[in-house]
Amino acid sequence: MSDYRIITDSTSDLTGELVRELDVDVIPMDFTVGDDAYRDCPTEPEISSHDFYTRITAGEPSKTNQISLSTFTETFEQYLKAGVDVLYLGFSSGLSGTYNNSTLVARELAEKYPERKIYTVDTLAASLGEGLLVWYAAQKKRAGAAIEEVRDWEEQNKLHMHHWFTVYDLDHLRRGGRISGAAAVMGTVLGVKPVMHVDDTGHLALVEKVRGRRQSLDRLIDHMELTAIDPEDQTVFIGHSDYPEGAEYVKQQIGRRFGVKQFRIGTIGPVIGAHMGAGSLDFFYLGTDRDFGLKP
Repeated sequence: MSDYRIITDSTSDLTGELVRELDVDVIPMDFTVGDDAYRDCPTEPEISSHDFYTRITAGEPSKTNQISLSTFTETFEQYLKAGVDVLYLGFSSGLSGTYNNSTLVARELAEKYPERKIYTVDTLAASLGEGLLVWYAAQKKRAGAAIEEVRDWEEQNKLHMHHWFTVYDLDHLRRGGRISGAAAVMGTVLGVKPVMHVDDTGHLALVEKVRGRRQSLDRLIDHMELTAIDPEDQTVFIGHSDYPEGAEYVKQQIGRRFGVKQFRIGTIGPVIGAHMGAGSLDFFYLGTDRDFGLKP
């Protein structure tokens, strides 16, 4: 069986520790805060999570950039030249053009290196939902699965990767065009928090609106009760944006209600966090078809 490398991008929000543990490559994405430019590299962060969220909360704008064709070419080709196949698990095409760039490069390199295998998977996932899919891929590789087996498992299971999240500051959703300005103002005044999901096309979907921060976290967990399959046997990933007490609360509640024992808690990185703001919370697990209960 040929050796292969699992590669993802930094929107997977894997911690540096987990990147090293899983032995995967993470392509950094570029972002700015105010006039300062950074690379979102989990193993060598250029700005702390706390400082990033402090600055955007204070009103500094943050912009993000998708991964360029040249960066994909450089990353993939270093392995193909060395006789190593490539499996790239990418950020949802419903949220960025990054995945489309990866497919263009993969097609070109497949012609240049016909003896090698290069596969790309549109995870239709984001943040630690994408990261959890990478985690499963690494476990399967470690167990001896061939590159095609891992690719096929990812394709068959990606629409079972549930994302549940809420945000504290509705203005960041307004800036990203997810809600109107009037809805952001009214929701802030009334203390409304959105309960959101990622749909089968990889886009953000508003499921309901809840008054109160703690109530919104409880509603996220209620949705897990409706959709999780054998949660006690799973590892659940939880992410937060400078909101560790929220992550700990959700961990405790999920453990109590569903018997989950394995958790990984991480920070929502700056590329995703630029659109969610400080005080956001998300968690991820495998379950039913993820549009279950969302379709009219």
